[in-house]
Amino acid sequence: MKTLWVAVAGLCLGLSAAAQAAGKWAATPYAPAKVMFEFYLDDPQKIGSALYWVRSLMNPLQAAPYNYSPEDLSVVVVIHGTEIVTVAKRNEAKYQEAVDRMRYYADFGVSFKVCGQAAEDYGYAVEDFQDFIEVVPNAITELAHWQQQGYALIIPQIMSKTIDIESIR
Repeated sequence: MKTLWVAVAGLCLGLSAAAQAAGKWAATPYAPAKVMFEFYLDDPQKIGSALYWVRSLMNPLQAAPYNYSPEDLSVVVVIHGTEIVTVAKRNEAKYQEAVDRMRYYADFGVSFKVCGQAAEDYGYAVEDFQDFIEVVPNAITELAHWQQQGYALIIPQIMSKTIDIESIR
């Protein structure tokens, strides 16, 4: 009986130690990205959060151990929701921070494309947009095109944060 208790105690200690083991870093061997982001937001103020998704793709790939240059990455952002107003020149002052961030990414080779149909719905013409914007005939057709070219589709999920990290940690 004593042997059984020793075995059970040893098993419990082993399970406890396994449960207490630390996580391990996994350096996934990422290839250069071919990614398309679809921005279709219900509030133009969410553009800043959507742009963090672009940053979250680019920053790790440009850092060690990957060290890809911007030229190694192929990133396209297709805009066709309410956020279209953020790239209209007449709204630049209102959305300056987002425009500056998009221009920064555009300088690194990110292509920003606006749906021509949505632009028309908003009353915009090609010349109404920032100089880093390309207007394409249709967002859905554009999304299909890039997927056919082998691009991964990422659709940022922008949620309203109602709980602070400290209270749930």
